[in-house]
Amino acid sequence: MRVKQVIAVLSVVVTIFIYSAAVYAEDIEPIRLPAPQTEGGKPLMQTLKERKSLREFSAKELQLQVMSDMLWAACGINRPDTGGRTAPTAKNMQEIYVYVVKAKGTYLYDAKTNMLVPVLAGDIRAMTGKQSFVKDAPVNLIFVADFSRMGGMDIASKDFYSATDTGYISENVYLFCASAGLATVVRGWVDKPALEKVMKLGRNQKVILAQTVGYPKGE
Repeated sequence: MRVKQVIAVLSVVVTIFIYSAAVYAEDIEPIRLPAPQTEGGKPLMQTLKERKSLREFSAKELQLQVMSDMLWAACGINRPDTGGRTAPTAKNMQEIYVYVVKAKGTYLYDAKTNMLVPVLAGDIRAMTGKQSFVKDAPVNLIFVADFSRMGGMDIASKDFYSATDTGYISENVYLFCASAGLATVVRGWVDKPALEKVMKLGRNQKVILAQTVGYPKGE
């Protein structure tokens, strides 16, 4: 009898937790991004010459057009007929998801609809890294691998390929920022288990890296 009571209590607790999380995410609205501008920008060799890491950022919000262009460059769809992306992934697994952490909330970039889908309301920027600048920067990107998309690979292979594939996406962000005059830095100094918990990630989801993006300090 006591076991049944415990199960009943746990069921109520789980139901309340799920309901609370759903309500919390509903506190922020989806953001429909403008169509990415895929023409223009600096020549490739000049962009490579100017690519660098910067750790000082203006608090100024990124314009939605800039956000759209940057996320498309990161891992947007550049071949609509096949769903091919701007960044490669092993066996075209497309296992890396880009989360966008802003002051108002956390969003998931949906490349197919070109939208930011609400995940979590509230400001968790300080959780995205241990450097002092992350809590005030306008955007922190979180690269999350979904191991369930990686088939029967062993865990070492999943770790290797998800890290490699994240590197391609991060470098695309670097190149876009160099072309657009933005500041960025990729970061591995993150309390990943704590961040995964606050983001309510599933057991097959793993934070790989974070990357801060914004206008240079003084702009």
